[in-house]
This record gives sequence, structure tokens and C-alpha cells, in this order.
Amino acid sequence: MGISRRRDKRAAASATFRAGREAAAHGERTIRHCAERMFMRSKFIDTSSFLYAGFAILAASLFAAFAFVGKQATDYRDVRQLIGEKRIHHNILDRLQEAESAERGYLLTNDAAYLAPFDAAKARIGADFDALLRVSEPGEERNTLEAQRALANEKLAEMAKTVELQAAGRHEDAVAIVRAGSGKAFMERLRVGLDDKTARQQQLIDSQSRAVETNGSLLRAGAALAISITILIGAATIALLRGRLDEIASAQSELRDVNAALSTEAAQREQLAEQLRQSQKMEAIGQLTGGLAHDFNNMLAVVIGSVNLAKRRLATDPAETLRYLDSALEGAEHAATLTHRLLAFSRRQPLAPEPIDPNKMVSSMAEMLRRTLGEDVRLEAVFAGGLWRAYADTSQLETTILNLALNARDAMPQGGKLTIETSNAYLDEEYAAREVGIPPGQYVLIAVTDTGTGMSRETVARAFDPFFTTKPAGRGTGLGLSQVYGFVRQSGGHVRIYSEQGLGTTVKLYLPRHHGPASATTTSATPARTAPRSEKSETILIVEDDVRVRDLTADTLAELGYNVLAAESAAAALRQLEVNPNISLLFTDVVMPDTNGRKLAEEAWKRRPDLKILFTTGYTPNAVVHNGVLDPGVELIVKPYSIDRLARKVRDVLDGARAAPPETKTSRRKVMIVDDDAAVCEAMAELLRLENYDVGVASDGMRALELTQSFKPDVALLDLGLPIMDGYETARKLRATPEGRDLLLIASTGSGGDEVRRLCEDAGFDLHLVKPIDLDTLKTLIDGQKPHPSRAT
Repeated sequence: MGISRRRDKRAAASATFRAGREAAAHGERTIRHCAERMFMRSKFIDTSSFLYAGFAILAASLFAAFAFVGKQATDYRDVRQLIGEKRIHHNILDRLQEAESAERGYLLTNDAAYLAPFDAAKARIGADFDALLRVSEPGEERNTLEAQRALANEKLAEMAKTVELQAAGRHEDAVAIVRAGSGKAFMERLRVGLDDKTARQQQLIDSQSRAVETNGSLLRAGAALAISITILIGAATIALLRGRLDEIASAQSELRDVNAALSTEAAQREQLAEQLRQSQKMEAIGQLTGGLAHDFNNMLAVVIGSVNLAKRRLATDPAETLRYLDSALEGAEHAATLTHRLLAFSRRQPLAPEPIDPNKMVSSMAEMLRRTLGEDVRLEAVFAGGLWRAYADTSQLETTILNLALNARDAMPQGGKLTIETSNAYLDEEYAAREVGIPPGQYVLIAVTDTGTGMSRETVARAFDPFFTTKPAGRGTGLGLSQVYGFVRQSGGHVRIYSEQGLGTTVKLYLPRHHGPASATTTSATPARTAPRSEKSETILIVEDDVRVRDLTADTLAELGYNVLAAESAAAALRQLEVNPNISLLFTDVVMPDTNGRKLAEEAWKRRPDLKILFTTGYTPNAVVHNGVLDPGVELIVKPYSIDRLARKVRDVLDGARAAPPETKTSRRKVMIVDDDAAVCEAMAELLRLENYDVGVASDGMRALELTQSFKPDVALLDLGLPIMDGYETARKLRATPEGRDLLLIASTGSGGDEVRRLCEDAGFDLHLVKPIDLDTLKTLIDGQKPHPSRAT
């Protein structure tokens, strides 16, 4: 290495060393200052500041240590290189001397063997000079080396000349060149130059060695300082942690106190919230019963007043008496309509759902709607092509569309346009998750849009509340939209209002899609006809525990030309069946003190399999109606009923097909629940049993396959996350069995999404429900599946 390069490197290393030493000194001053502050401030010391200062000093010490290590490594490299250069200088002198000794030996002995060391030394000297020139700096140092090389070459050339003369036999001439002393002068000049260079290298080696020793001392001192600082930081950290632990313990104690206070406050708030909910519930019930009492009192006032006046005028004015009786009948019919609307809102009206073509239904209602809406409202129907069939009660859907049309007419006092639009729709998991009790899937959409005054957000939020109306007094009961809401939700559908003030309103009805074959029934209600009478002297057995209702019904049927027998209980009715084989129809109330009408019908069918049976009730939750849907094959007329409606219903039942055997008619849905969570499984099973379903339970896929063969379920609810064999594989294996080929398979899982739905469809599932599963939704799906005859109990 050149002298100037080494000088520059030493300068840079010295600067780094000084920076490290200054950092260490600064660290020492800082730690000393911190120590002074610690002793001066005693217990008020800021331990965190001390730690920060300690870490800063430790960092400075580490930086200085790295600087020392770097400088020491540089010094070591310089020393090794200088020693190497010094060795090469010695080698050059030694080889020149070896060459000279070989030359003299050859001159004295004329033995060519002496020339081997001469030739080797001559080759090596050139290589040594090349090595020195490679590490030399341009300038004085390189010029000196070139001059020394020239002297060495001159000396070698002289010796080569003497060897050449000796070889040619000119010994005297060769000795004369040696005795001339020029070679000696070359050697002296070369030796002096090389010795001077060696001396300067030795000085540098001594200097670098001292620097290495100094750096080592400083490095050891820095290490000791770093260890000391580390110890101080450790002690300070322990002190800080102890303080923090004390603070944490104190904070935890305070937190426990605060939590206790919050728990007490939360309990009080929950108690107040429960009281508020109870108060709001009672207020809602009060509003409902208040509105109900108001409307019923008005109707009863009409009925009672009209009957009283009819009694007064009966003897003097028969024509006026008839007018009062008509008024009383009208009031009673309004009361019956009110009860039907309340049942619809509470989703307890009995429905007879069937496949419906909404396009045909709306088309068949168009003329009647135009007459109802008047000339100022223009009706427009937009029918979708390829529309799916809906599954709902035909008459109730017609009533719903009529209610919406009447509301739209009232919202357009100056006239406007009413649009009824049909389309296919799909409600995805994201939308269904925002609505309570709405399963995702395929629906048939009927949208009713008007160009009326629209509604505010507050009005839309309360539109489905019973007895809530924005119409003037006497213009509406406030039950129209409530009835719409109850019917659609009871049918397993969804209803949504979109409205903006001044622009109009759209009410969207989402009805469940029917997946089976189309029904032969019509999609529009048949026009009313004259009350039919009996022409065959048929005998009807009336079973009713209320004597007034029983006598009135008997008189009504007798008026229609039927032979009437009456019984006050199921036992009396069975005795009548035993002694009167000519009874054509059993007309029984569903709710009776000793037994219900369904059980009576089962006993009657055992005696008379061909007997026609008509049920009647004011309200019943699950004897012949489950989840608001009539059981298959059941004929029902809801109280109160007019003489015309009773006459038509009795005639329809008597003229209808022969009654189905009790085994099929009274069969219960069989549901298999497959879930590895025993608590969830049993809870769902118990809820379904309370709803009169026959339930089987399996904890995994293999047990589900075994249970399917013995239990023969109509519906299977499978959790997808089953152990050993998951729900997808279980579904595939169920579909491969004769018992599971027509099974309604419902997947249940904690998450939804398009991927999960696709996997469910690929595995053979019919439907997919996301937990927690709404019981009403599940019941709607179960009741929509007809039991397979092979699975009927």
C-alpha cells in the first residue's frame, strides 16, 4: 500500500475513533449528570428519563466500540501490509546477493552449475518489483521504486555480461569488469535506497502497533462502560417495573371498583330498559286494543242500535225493519272483516297456498281494478317474460293487491298512474342478513307503484303498524298495510316500501317461488253466485259446544234444505254417527272442551272412511293449521261466516272428491335434524315438536344415513360442519339412497356467501339457511314440502 493512501485511511479511522470517543465521553457526562440528578432529587427521580439517558449512553458506547473495532481492523491490515512490503525489500537484496555469489563462483570455477541460483534470482527479482509497484501510489514512491528497479537491472546486466564473457573463454575480460567496481557501486546505491525504505516502513509499523494497542485499551474501557451502563439500566428498569406494577395494581383496584359500579349501573339500566320495554309493549297493546275497541264499539253501536230499532218497527213498519236489519248485518260484516285483518297482521289467518301465475292473476283483476280506481287513475301492467310461479293463497293475494291499489288511489286525489309490475328476484345473503326472518333465495316480485303524494321516512317506518293511518277520520281503519304485511310474511315472503314525498310510492311484494309442478286451480277468484241449496236431502251433523252458535248454524242449514243433526260434544257426535249411516257431512268446530275437532275427525274416519268433513273455527293455532297454512286435504270455513258463504262452502265440500284416508290426510311432517352440537340439536327439536312436527335427531353423517332408512323423514336440516363426514358429503350420500332421493335437504351454517351456496347446490341441497335460524322461516319451508306417501305415519 502507498504511504499517502495509508495516511488517508489513518486520518479517516482517527476521525471515526475521535467521534466514538467523543460519544463515549458525552455518554459519561450524561450518565454522571443523571446520577447527580438522581441523588439530588432522591425519590422524585424521573426513572423513565434515566432509562432513556442510559439507553442513549449505551448506544453511544456501542457506536464507539464499533468505531474502535473498525479502526483496529484497519490498523491490523496496514501493519500486515507494511510487514509484507518490508519482507519483499529484504528478498530483493538477498536475491541480488545470491546472484552475485553465483556469478563469482562461476568466474572462479568455470562450473556452469553455479549459474542455476543466478538465473532463479534474476527471475524472482523482477516479480518482487512488480508486486511492490502494484501497491505503490503514483508519484514519489513509485518513482523511487522505478529507480531502484533500474539499478537492480543494471547490476543484473553487468553480472550477465561477465557470465557471457566467461562462457566465451574471455576470463580476463570478465574479471576486469568485476575489478572495475561499478557493480559494487550499484549494490551500494540500491542497498541504501532499500534500507531507507525499510526504515520508514518500520516507523509506520511501530506507529500502527501503538495505535492498535491504544484502540484495544479504549475498546476494553468501552466494554466496561457498556457493562456498567447495562447494569445501571437493568437496575433502573427493575425500579421502573416495580413502580409500574404498583401503579397497575392500584389501577386494577380502581378498575375493579369502577367495574363493580358499572355492573350495578348496567343492572339498573337493564332493569329500567326492561321496564321501558314492558311499558312500550303495554302502550302498543293499549294502542292496539284502543283502536280495536273504538272500531268494534262503532260497529256494535250500529248492530245493537239497528236491532233495537228493528224490534220497535217490526209490528208497525216491516219495510223499515228490513232496512235496520240490513244495517245491523253490514255492521257485523265489518266487524268480521276487522277480525280477519287482525288475524292477517298477527300471521294467524289460515292460508291455503297454491302455485300462482301472477301475470294471469293481475291480468284477470285488471278490469275490476280499473272500475275501482276510477277514471282519473290510469292502470298499467308490466309483465315479465319467463316469470316463475309464486306459492301463496290466491284469494289473500288478490285482497292484498286490491288493498295496495286502493291505498294508491287515495294517495292520488288529483289522479295519476298506478303501475303493477312482475319480475323474478333473488335476495342474497347480504340483503337477507339485514332483514329479520328473511331467508335468501328465489322470489317472485310484484311491485305496485303510484305517482301520488308519497310518504315521509317517519310514515314509512310506521306504515305497517296496526291502526296507524294518515287518512282523515272515517277514511280508513289503519289495518290495510298491516294485513298486507302479515299475509306476505306468513306466506314466507318479504314486503318493502320505497317512497319519496311528492314523487310517489312503490310497495314490493316478494313471494316465495314455487318449485313443483303447476296446479290445475285457477289464479283468480270466481265470481260470487247465488247460495246453493240441497236438492238431495243430504244429512249434516253439526258438532258445536256453544249452544247459540249450534242452534243458529242448524237453523241456517235447515233453511238451505239440509237435514240437520246436532251434537254438543265429540262423544255425542260419534254416537250419532253409529246410529245414522246417512250422514253425508260432519261439520265440526275445531276447539271444544273435551277434545278438538281434528281428533274427532280421525275417529269418525275410522268408522266412516268416505265421510266428508268440514271444520270451522274462529282461531286455532295448530289443530288443522300449521304456521298459518292449512294441512293438506283439510276443508275449513272461518267464523263468522254469512249464510251465502256457508252455503257455497258446504256445497263445494259435498260435491268435491271423496275424502282422503286418515293416514294421508292427518300425516305430520317428519323432520330430521343433524348437528353435532347436542344443545342446539335438542333445542330445535323441542321447538319443532311443540309445533306438532315429528322429529328425529342425529349427531353425525353416518347416524343420519341410518336414521333416514328407519325414520323416512320429509325434511332434513343438516349442519355443514359435521365431524368425520361433513354436511356436503352427507347430502351426496343421502341423495344416493332411495329414501333421500326426494328429501327436502336444508343446509345450515354460520356463514353465507356465493361460494357456500354454490357448494350446497353441487352437494344436492335444496335450500341454505344461515344461523341463527328463524323458526317461522323454517316452518314455512317445512310446510311447503308435501309429505311423501312412503314416509307418512
